[in-house]
Amino acid sequence: MPTYELSLILRQMGRPELVATLKRTATAIFDKGGIIRKLENLGTKALPFKTSAHGIVHRNGSYFVFKFDTPPSAIDDLDEEYGRDVDIVRKRIYRADFSQQEDIACTLHEELLPPAYRKDVQKMIATAERSKTKKVFKYNTGLDYYPFQK
Repeated sequence: MPTYELSLILRQMGRPELVATLKRTATAIFDKGGIIRKLENLGTKALPFKTSAHGIVHRNGSYFVFKFDTPPSAIDDLDEEYGRDVDIVRKRIYRADFSQQEDIACTLHEELLPPAYRKDVQKMIATAERSKTKKVFKYNTGLDYYPFQK
């Protein structure tokens, strides 16, 4: 089963209602044969702009991210079900492609070198050397002076 991310913005509500909404959201994933890997609470914040959902204007919302595995056939059903939920202001389901994550190697030995010997610093110096050459305006007018005011 592929891994998906569900980003939710829930309307501003009390803690018991919030828990009930999250349980309802999680139960929908479980009912479709999914497995929840992670649930992140990103906090309650002001929305970037006022948003209308289900006939109500929202200015604040609680942000959550679910990471879950489910069959691809269940995504449309989940999207439809979350679209009908009046407590969900915005929802978006993304396919999380973790297979293309690059391996991060430890570079502590390079970081402990003096700056002049580090590869990234040498690359920055080389870039600065290339940009030092100032481009000169070429006069292709046939005049021996610049006809416009400098």
